[in-house]
Amino acid sequence: MLTISRFILIPVYSVVFFYGYIKVAFLVLLLAGLTDILDGYIARRRGQVTVVGSMLDPLADKAMMIVVILSLLLSHMIPWQAAAAIFARDAGMIAGSAFFHFRGKLTVPANMLGKLTTVLFYIAILLIVFKAPLALPYLWGVIGISMIATLIYIVQFAILNKRD
Repeated sequence: MLTISRFILIPVYSVVFFYGYIKVAFLVLLLAGLTDILDGYIARRRGQVTVVGSMLDPLADKAMMIVVILSLLLSHMIPWQAAAAIFARDAGMIAGSAFFHFRGKLTVPANMLGKLTTVLFYIAILLIVFKAPLALPYLWGVIGISMIATLIYIVQFAILNKRD
């Protein structure tokens, strides 16, 4: 249910952001992030981790991040190159995960570097929203870290699905 609430928060974020309440929109994003943490905690604690949940959870995260990055791009708060790098990475992760999942391949669960990258993106968005002087260099650093995390996922996937 919490995963579904994160999908519902996506249009809420968009409306609030584009009506000019950017700081309130950040609070909506923060709420989505907190429900993500709570959702994972409850599912693991109660032993209710499901295949559907494990597919929808990262999809909700990616969908929210794509909408947030698009809103920052359309508001000229980030350069198109940064948005393109983030979109390319997320689209590749979503498409690759879906492709291999439906081919019966094992997928790599979220790891600490991936979770750290998400937290770093939230911090980058906070810095951008509050117009911190080093927000964009920080964002580029996070993009670099996210690319490294993606490469690690690819290597882990290859090892996990290696045929002897």
